[in-house]
Amino acid sequence: MAKAKRAALYVRVSTDSQTVENQIRELRQVAERRGWEVVDVYNDAGISGAKGRNGRPGLDSMLKDASRRRFDVAMAWAIDRLGRSLTDLLHIIQHLEACGVDLYLDQQSIDTTTPMGKLVFQVTGAFAEFERTMIRQRVKAGLKRAVAQGVRLGRPTIDSATERKVRRQLAKGTGILKTAKLLGLGTGTVQRISRELHALR
Repeated sequence: MAKAKRAALYVRVSTDSQTVENQIRELRQVAERRGWEVVDVYNDAGISGAKGRNGRPGLDSMLKDASRRRFDVAMAWAIDRLGRSLTDLLHIIQHLEACGVDLYLDQQSIDTTTPMGKLVFQVTGAFAEFERTMIRQRVKAGLKRAVAQGVRLGRPTIDSATERKVRRQLAKGTGILKTAKLLGLGTGTVQRISRELHALR
């Protein structure tokens, strides 16, 4: 006899005046009909779906437990319970797929425990790859345009006189931030000179 799938419920409402109880009840009924055992409920009550993973402790815990394979399928009432941004949704779905965890979304009839549902993972993976390719192309085009307009790329260089001023300030014990402010330089440039000074000692 096949072992029952372990299911995790993820529920969320945007305001404290709303309740997650209806979502939990409906998802438990679905799990029962399918013979899945509900092992945990992850709750983000009163938290907007516009917030990313860092702002939703319930979602964060669920994704961490997915990595530990604490359950086999993650269940949510609807796709907007998981997130409002396409980028966030793609990351969540890809994370679950990488962990070997299936996804069930009741209102969209998405169930990746079925062969047809597996297409969801494949399609979202294709979208994610397309998005990465588009970003790379935009970055390349932007760099090419900048070079054509005479913009110098790479770390800005400073003249030897300015570098001597930086060294003098650092030698006097002036801090990196203060030196950068005094001379109108970036802190990264001053840090680099500071590291070079220490290496010479």
